[in-house]
Amino acid sequence: GMEGQRSCRTPCPNPFDYKTQKFILTHSRMVGTLHRLLQLCILGYLFGWVFLVKKGYQEMDSDPRVSVITKLKGSTITKTQEFGNWLWDVVDYVKPPQGENVFFLVTNAIITPKQRQGHCPEHPSIPDAQCIKDSDCPMGEPVVGGNGIKTGKCVMLDLSQSTCEIYSWCPVENAPLSRHPLLAAAENFTLFIKNTIQFKKFNFLQMNTQTTDDDAYFKTCLYDPVSFPLCPVFRIQDALQEAGYDFQTIAVKGGVVRIIVDWDCDLDRSAICLPHYSFSLQDVHYNFRTVQYYWGKDEREFRKLIKLYGIRFDISVTGKAGRFHIVPATVNLGAGLALLGVVSTACKLLYLHTHTHTHTHIVPATVNLGAGLALLGVVSTACKLLYLHTHTKAYYTYPVCLVKNYCNKESQTDSTFFK
Repeated sequence: GMEGQRSCRTPCPNPFDYKTQKFILTHSRMVGTLHRLLQLCILGYLFGWVFLVKKGYQEMDSDPRVSVITKLKGSTITKTQEFGNWLWDVVDYVKPPQGENVFFLVTNAIITPKQRQGHCPEHPSIPDAQCIKDSDCPMGEPVVGGNGIKTGKCVMLDLSQSTCEIYSWCPVENAPLSRHPLLAAAENFTLFIKNTIQFKKFNFLQMNTQTTDDDAYFKTCLYDPVSFPLCPVFRIQDALQEAGYDFQTIAVKGGVVRIIVDWDCDLDRSAICLPHYSFSLQDVHYNFRTVQYYWGKDEREFRKLIKLYGIRFDISVTGKAGRFHIVPATVNLGAGLALLGVVSTACKLLYLHTHTHTHTHIVPATVNLGAGLALLGVVSTACKLLYLHTHTKAYYTYPVCLVKNYCNKESQTDSTFFK
């Protein structure tokens, strides 16, 4: 009795000792099949999606420094009743002409010439200008949504309409908008986009004009998503078609077109990165007004009011670059191994739930699901590998120490335990 009690006493555990788990081989086709299937799914996700598709082994830079320079080329002649033949070149139809990443291409216009300050009837389409008598037009009151200041008079336009007289630039704008774009030939104008992108993290600089050393190439090529996907020269009509719309339809009242230059650079494969262009229509109906002032023969100031309709181009540059780095590769690999640990823990619970006849004295398991224990499992696995690597001359046995006969060193293992 006393000797048995003394033999049960164990020395204080050493905090620097390391213990390994005991593995039990069970014959359960359902649990084993489920375990392997879940492992294959996680491995497929880890190596297929995380590493192959998302390049989880790379350090990324998704905040590049960019610059964009644009140039439009083309000219056309329009014939109007007021001005006859009128030549349009780049200075006339591009606003602003500096070649920025946002610019406006004129396609249609309403021109009101020879305006000068004076008194004239307000346009009848303005609700606040409609009147029957002079008291409907209080003097000095601005016309809401109109073109000038009321003078206190109600004037007849014709037998059926009357409006308030205003002090304004007269005559007010009243010409109808043409159903056919004034600059219909603009569909054949060309747009050249010069883009430079720099990833500071990797000290990498690339331009979209480095695809060839032939200077004449950019004078002859036109962008085509199949034949010439890298040519930075775009015909306006082709850009609208890539956005899914017809130029002649959008050109009447204008619109907003966005061009995206996207760079996806894998610096592990090549030091050369190529852009990808995409197009989308952001809005329809875009216009604004501008004027040209001049002096008449009677030394009075005149102006020509021009309401411009056209297409505003917004050019955006996006990009990311990646290069192999040990930190993201290790983090993503560790996350995958942690998921494998969660699968093993879940299968243990499933086995315990479906095999209620298992002897409780041989399964002293308390399982807590969670990412925390899964990560601890990864640490334990790493320690095992380290121990095996540093103790290559050791041999290992796995004595079975059951709760009932823990003190009996001579006890034999139940042979049914390994069945």
